[in-house]
Amino acid sequence: MDRKEAHNFYIPVMGLAYTIDSPIKVAHYGISSVMSIVDDILVEQMNEHYAKKYSLPFQKYSSKDIYARANRIKDYLNNVQKIVETKFEDFKQEISTNTKSLNDYIETLPKFSNIKNKLVEFADENLNSDTIKSWLDEHLSHGSIDVNIMTKVDKANFDGKEPLPSEFNDGHLSLKGFAESDLNSSLVLSAGMNPRLYSYIEKFEDFYPDANGNIKKKIILKVSDYRSAMIQGKFLAKKGIWVSEYRIESGLNCGGHAFATEGLLLGPILQEFKEGKEALAKETQDIAFSALEKKGKTVPKNLPNVKITAQGGVGTGEEHQFLLENYDLDAIGWGSPFLLVPEATTVDDDTIAKLSEAKEKDLYLSKVSPLGVPFNNLRTSSNEVLKREKLEINKYGSSCPKKFLVSNKNYSDRPICTASRKYIEKEMESLNDEILTPEEKQNRIAEINVKSCLCIGLASAALEKNNISVKGEKQGIVICPGPNMAYFNETFKLKDMIRHIYGYENVKVATNRPHVFVKELGIYLDYLKNELEEVKTEFTKKQEKYFNSFQSNLEKAVSYYEDLNAQVQLFSENSMKSAMKTLEEIKFSLEEKLCVS
Repeated sequence: MDRKEAHNFYIPVMGLAYTIDSPIKVAHYGISSVMSIVDDILVEQMNEHYAKKYSLPFQKYSSKDIYARANRIKDYLNNVQKIVETKFEDFKQEISTNTKSLNDYIETLPKFSNIKNKLVEFADENLNSDTIKSWLDEHLSHGSIDVNIMTKVDKANFDGKEPLPSEFNDGHLSLKGFAESDLNSSLVLSAGMNPRLYSYIEKFEDFYPDANGNIKKKIILKVSDYRSAMIQGKFLAKKGIWVSEYRIESGLNCGGHAFATEGLLLGPILQEFKEGKEALAKETQDIAFSALEKKGKTVPKNLPNVKITAQGGVGTGEEHQFLLENYDLDAIGWGSPFLLVPEATTVDDDTIAKLSEAKEKDLYLSKVSPLGVPFNNLRTSSNEVLKREKLEINKYGSSCPKKFLVSNKNYSDRPICTASRKYIEKEMESLNDEILTPEEKQNRIAEINVKSCLCIGLASAALEKNNISVKGEKQGIVICPGPNMAYFNETFKLKDMIRHIYGYENVKVATNRPHVFVKELGIYLDYLKNELEEVKTEFTKKQEKYFNSFQSNLEKAVSYYEDLNAQVQLFSENSMKSAMKTLEEIKFSLEEKLCVS
């Protein structure tokens, strides 16, 4: 944890709306959070809302302006920074002059924090406010105002019928908006490598280090394993771009889109990062220095330390502290539980109520995403309810007003979204050409109509919560909690959640909640069983290799956890016995299918 960082947890990006203004809510307390900048329309609406609230400048951009996306994002980020800086100054003034406020803040800081220890001294010595304020100005910083770009959301754009150059793609313009903003923070790149987008980073000076190794705009890579981190880190280093943090996310035990690994689980992955951290930093630094020299850029004496952080399914103070200590991590991301903390995230009241009531059966890995990637979903969301109602009256799909996730060219020269009415109606027409039993037809109809309009569904909560009018047809709200949400059954105050994270006291968590490692293992076992069941024909060589590798990695993970548990006793022996039994069943099923092949 850096000298000026008050906390060792952060709030990851959630949906389009749920953390869209989280920095405004929590950054002045020293808490870092990540905003999505996928939806520039929502960004502009939120900018207008906050500009009015805080008397800040605001400009509306025409959709005909080819730079509108970048400018909307830049303007909002600049206003967010102004608000955060004002609130941070007010907060420092408050805790330097008000003893109760100072003590309340101390109670939210981690146990082994230099900042906490110093503030306790100030409180005990009853120093004057100017002395405390002076120390705070030097040693405390607000939380980082970070932004996320999902690299696969990089739609090409057109000027009339003419395609525009790639720098006008959605992801590229989002990057431009962040790069040209006043922020001194990080860009979180998720969903895998996009070489063209990564190369575009080179064009902006703020991503390069100064002589002291300071970087105004840092890069955080969200990765699923060590190999991916090394490949992407080297790719960027060859362009002189340094990766300041590798953010390891559980493939399935997380919220939003789920990018499953081939059975590689969080514990063994973290162990590999722990053992390979120095090699990762050294190899990429050597490459980056060489690239900077060739470009004629400043070559610093040293680049900042590489941070390693993790997120996905963490739910108790014990888990939080164990991960930090056992794997030498710099911070832990806490996502889904914060959806139940109105002081930190933006969720409408109806959806918060449904989340707090949700059980394990209500949270599932769905196929609702138009991207074709598994998506963690809530069965009782207003979007799911509305979709079922529309299906009953033969009303299909969305009008697709935003078009951020268009990708399919089956029925059009230009890509269209698989959740759009245009696409679904074409798919429904094609059923007439298929010979199907009534049951098969119903299954196909359900399959075609499973997709949701995420562009509207993931954005609407912020509009509803802030009384901003929602134009167009009603879509309902899509929410994307991780499986961990099932064990948190009420709303929480921010202070209480923070103290829960640091193990001072526990918020109400279901007693049947499994350890984060055990839960992830169970999800992966279920995932592998479902994958096997979906293979109706003989295995191809590729499938055979995939399933064998998946099973082998799970077996290695179980063995790793058994050895780890023998040392530190994290979970019951029965957990591993149950997992081994399921693995044996999967192995038998796999061998049967291989024999048939």
